[in-house]
Amino acid sequence: MATTLNRIAGGLAAIILVYIFLHIIVEIVLRTFFNSSTFVLDEFVGYAVAAMTFLSLGYALNSGSLIRVDLMVGRLAGRPRRWAELFCLAASFGISGYCAWWVGRDALRNWTRGSVSESIAEVPLWLPAGAVWLGLVLLMIQLLACFLRVAMGGEPIQSNGVE
Repeated sequence: MATTLNRIAGGLAAIILVYIFLHIIVEIVLRTFFNSSTFVLDEFVGYAVAAMTFLSLGYALNSGSLIRVDLMVGRLAGRPRRWAELFCLAASFGISGYCAWWVGRDALRNWTRGSVSESIAEVPLWLPAGAVWLGLVLLMIQLLACFLRVAMGGEPIQSNGVE
């Protein structure tokens, strides 16, 4: 289930990347040929980059492409490696939960207050904060799934990167 949710979120992040590309192209065409603008490029692309980044975290962790500093853990084997992985996963889950708590509080506050951006678009601020919160929650679900897999004797997280 965690893998499916994070694949969907990863697909959504890819769609957001395409949106960013298309919005930039439209802005270039408007400015070059029509001496005009959408006037919201910076704001919308900023929101999209935040959403894309956080929505893809769980997928990146699951696929082994999330950047991990494993100088110590990577040199361990057997039981010490398993315990180190469990500690790292539990700490990551806790830190992600802490961040999700505060981002979720901010999103809820923006929702209840009806806060909008100060731009011409007046974007409800709970939307970008909510996307970041959702990405953090999905990361937490993936971290929990990895923790349970490692705790039950499964393989630790393998990084696809090269050193």
